[in-house]
Amino acid sequence: MVGINFSEERPVAGTPVLTPAVAAAVEQACLSFAAQKAARAIGRRYDAALRLTGLSNWQFTLLMMLVRDEAPTISALAHDLATDRTTVTANLKPLERRGLLAIQADAEDRRVRRIVLTDEGRALLTEAYSLWEEAQAACAEQLGKVNQNAFRAAVTALST
Repeated sequence: MVGINFSEERPVAGTPVLTPAVAAAVEQACLSFAAQKAARAIGRRYDAALRLTGLSNWQFTLLMMLVRDEAPTISALAHDLATDRTTVTANLKPLERRGLLAIQADAEDRRVRRIVLTDEGRALLTEAYSLWEEAQAACAEQLGKVNQNAFRAAVTALST
């Protein structure tokens, strides 16, 4: 690869020598690595808690985003979930097949699709909510003395 020198020989000027020590330093300092590692661990905890409902953590989050005064559009969901419309659409399909949500045309602009939580979806989400609360409490307990408001503020700052 251009610009990367894996040998212990003298590097080309300006090209770092990648050693295990450099890799370890990147692992310790990298915000992306830390966030991904934490997200996977936290996600596994919520997934395990929600397993009884047949929902994943991501599906729970997606359904919870439908509890609003006005049914959101796919674009609004994508924005709020920090992802793209294609990903949201793909994730809505299995939930729609389960009857947990419905995709409806907007009353004013038939080209716009709104996502509506069904009664069945609301019932399952209500059941899942108590399981989510348990997972939330367990994560909060594991964080211990870490200022959880500061943690959320830092995560929010990085995700906007």
